[in-house]
Amino acid sequence: MAGRGDIGVRIGLSAVIFVLDGPGLSVLTTHAQEVAPGLPFGPFDPTRHRTFELALRAFVTAQTGFRLGFVEQLYTFGDAGRDTPRAAPAGDPARQVSVGYLALTRDALAPPSADARWRPVESFFPWEARRAGRLPLIDEFLAPRLRAWADAEPGERRRRRVEALFALEDDAGWNEAAVLDRYELLYEAGLVAEAARDRPEPPAADDAPLLGQPMESDHRRILATGLGRLRSKLRYRPVLFDLAPETFTLSQLQAAAEAVSGLRLHKQNFRRGVERTGLVAPLGRTTTGTGGRPAELFTARLGAPEDGHAPGLALPALR
Repeated sequence: MAGRGDIGVRIGLSAVIFVLDGPGLSVLTTHAQEVAPGLPFGPFDPTRHRTFELALRAFVTAQTGFRLGFVEQLYTFGDAGRDTPRAAPAGDPARQVSVGYLALTRDALAPPSADARWRPVESFFPWEARRAGRLPLIDEFLAPRLRAWADAEPGERRRRRVEALFALEDDAGWNEAAVLDRYELLYEAGLVAEAARDRPEPPAADDAPLLGQPMESDHRRILATGLGRLRSKLRYRPVLFDLAPETFTLSQLQAAAEAVSGLRLHKQNFRRGVERTGLVAPLGRTTTGTGGRPAELFTARLGAPEDGHAPGLALPALR
């Protein structure tokens, strides 16, 4: 039997829902009054909900008017000191544990709920937007601050992390899937708003604004986990077709891959990689909707592969 001073556990569910919205990747957010945007979030009630996933689908529809398609569990977030999400009653001392889910949709229509909206992912992680090449944000703003932060600790551990995660050397490779690692490093360095909010003493004042749009609770960490998972899955599962339209040109498919990965891809190498996978089939017709010469239309060919493993897409980035 739990003692009087014991702290219980409250289980909540958070949804990271992505859509291709115009030229970029967007995430569904919800708002309560004037607080920072958050992910759709709701409590799990074991007396009412048979499974986590059914509970997630029910409260996302209730909060946003949106019905989920593809859903995959991400991770369980239960660190002590998490800011209490709005779904937990005020003054409740229970430890808040949140089970995060990744969801994808092709439907970029405005959500019917006034408290829900699509927001560009890059507004939360501006350092992840590399489709136009190497970012001045990293070279001019982040690099000097991160190096100064690394030099404040004896040894090479911090500097190695900074150099590897943000590819500060000219010949260093960028790991597009390391979204969470980069966010957590910026948190440690005091360069994101959540760090100032969560620490007893705020970081030293700087002459530049803190990076990206903050989110309530630890929802930006959950979002980083979802974006990293989605980018990783591009390489070994055909998840891009859960976001792309049912018919597309190869240029449109490449644009979708660039929006998700945040990378600028090599056109001919990307097309050769797509053809090798056998994941697309020509429809025998063309479209002039791309603004140039007529382009051939394709659709996804996602039957069960002979070896039981559906391949992903190569991401031949232009460095």
